[in-house]
Amino acid sequence: MKKNIPFKERVFKLGVYIYLGILFATMIIPFWNTFVISISSNIASMERGIRLWPSEFSLEGYQMIWSNLELWRPFLNNVIVTLSGTFFHVLLAAMAGYVLVQPRLPGKKIIVTLIMITMMVPGEAIMIPLYIVFRDLQLLNSLWALIISGMVSGFSILLMRNFFLSIPYEVAESAQMDGAIDFTIFYKLYLPLAKPGLATVLLFEFVGRWNHFTSALLYITDADLFTLQIALRALVLENDAVSGGVFFTPNIRMAGLVISMIPLLLIYPFLQRYFVKGINLGATKE
Repeated sequence: MKKNIPFKERVFKLGVYIYLGILFATMIIPFWNTFVISISSNIASMERGIRLWPSEFSLEGYQMIWSNLELWRPFLNNVIVTLSGTFFHVLLAAMAGYVLVQPRLPGKKIIVTLIMITMMVPGEAIMIPLYIVFRDLQLLNSLWALIISGMVSGFSILLMRNFFLSIPYEVAESAQMDGAIDFTIFYKLYLPLAKPGLATVLLFEFVGRWNHFTSALLYITDADLFTLQIALRALVLENDAVSGGVFFTPNIRMAGLVISMIPLLLIYPFLQRYFVKGINLGATKE
């Protein structure tokens, strides 16, 4: 028997679908327009208005920015900084989170409180002290400065702690009775059971590091060490300069933007199911 849906509920659902459709359009149309311009010819890309299909297909924008303007160099620097920084960030967050769930850890509540206090300090407040530290360590104009910066995060540590708290400690005790050491328990027991947490921290950190801008602008002045966002900024400023002798057509700039988004579009589908589960568990666990 077909269920009779009340008129008000049908109107409400219709309004929700319309709202979500408009919201979806506001997000997808700018991205699609950027992609269409990037695959247009130099002349066609200078046409005004929003385009849903290229009037003249061409990949010269990608060829120009990747080979002639050597975008591959800052792209490679970005890959090095993102992969290295994300790996160490997730590893240290997981190790610290594992330590904080140990029942015999002295001063555990005080440590958690101190970690929460660090989350209240804005990044801008420690920007100058970090610059002085990196300068004294001779890490300026080095990718190590970008890798070390933000390697430890109180948010990630507490998030991993919440995931590890969802694992009964009796499981670890049973492994200890069988002769397993702490590293074995952490590596073979806790990490596999906390995949949603690892995926959540990994995705947050990967996106943040891939799109990093302020730290690279502050610590790097050598053009050979520019990361992707700094290179794209330089491309826009060069194009806007009144005295600049080189004019970059819109397809070149849009090609750079599309290239910068490709890694994020590739990694998210694989981590999406873990990410959604991780957000829910991390937000509700005491």
